[in-house]
Amino acid sequence: MKKIWAPWRIRYIEMAMERSEGCIFCSKINQNEDDKNLILYRGKKCFIIMNKFPYNPGHLMVAPYRHIASYEDLEEKESLELNHLIGLSLKALKEVMKPDGFNIGVNLGRVAGAGVEGHLHVHIVPRWNGDTNFMPILADIKVIPEALEDTYKKLKEKFKQKEGR
Repeated sequence: MKKIWAPWRIRYIEMAMERSEGCIFCSKINQNEDDKNLILYRGKKCFIIMNKFPYNPGHLMVAPYRHIASYEDLEEKESLELNHLIGLSLKALKEVMKPDGFNIGVNLGRVAGAGVEGHLHVHIVPRWNGDTNFMPILADIKVIPEALEDTYKKLKEKFKQKEGR
């Protein structure tokens, strides 16, 4: 049997064991530590945050500040900004990471794959030709080739440029 070391995954395992009460999105936006919490952009009604345990490098999430569980609960201004920030994310990811495509999705409810059921969020996952190889299929292992902090720095700079900050 071959072993592949992924020591950074222990943070995910420990976090799952110590899951705190409350919402991770609400907690992160209220801490005012954007770099530490991988928050790339704060709008008036919504924000963009990197997924700390990404499917692929550059895996972002766009969420409203308001703690709501379902898409139909969005107010009109939230809905407009949410969609604007999805577009802004796509532009930034295209320029910085040059993916061949994207998966964009919302998981509503645990049965649909929602890891955080109570706070609506949209996943944006960059995809590249060949990013699914034998590792996840045969070994049930996904390899993320870039450190989160490196991806965050590249994208944070691009978001500043996009909004003229």
